[in-house]
Amino acid sequence: MTPREQLDVFLDRFTPDVAQRARRALAKLRKLCPGALELVYDNYNALAIGFAPSERASEAIVSIAVFPKHPSLFFLQNGVKLPDPTDRLRGSGTRVRHIVIDDVAILDAPDVRKLISLALARAKVPLDPKHRRSIVIKSIAAKQRPRRPKA
Repeated sequence: MTPREQLDVFLDRFTPDVAQRARRALAKLRKLCPGALELVYDNYNALAIGFAPSERASEAIVSIAVFPKHPSLFFLQNGVKLPDPTDRLRGSGTRVRHIVIDDVAILDAPDVRKLISLALARAKVPLDPKHRRSIVIKSIAAKQRPRRPKA
């Protein structure tokens, strides 16, 4: 099974609505992050797909994390230092902030596009748009929370 097929299997474990939003969000980020490697972590709490210049998780700039009720866009490198005049960013961590993706159209909003552009511009290691995009399955947790919310 190819990494792309494996990612599809992981996404299919979620409700059709959540899986569709995640796929559409990934498609948008692929266009905004040319040259990124997609680092896939099928973790205990969520499925996370980080966009990075290399296979080092510490270099991931943004990610889509898919939870049972919604996907979220995470800003992984100093998300707390990104200017957020429209108050989009959520989370109280010291480094990472996120935006819940209730509707994929949020990724087209000018203020969200600006946050993504700033995150990419401020990355410790920039993406190389000439690099061929690929998906790398980094880990699959043996034990996972259910991927669909309880009815």
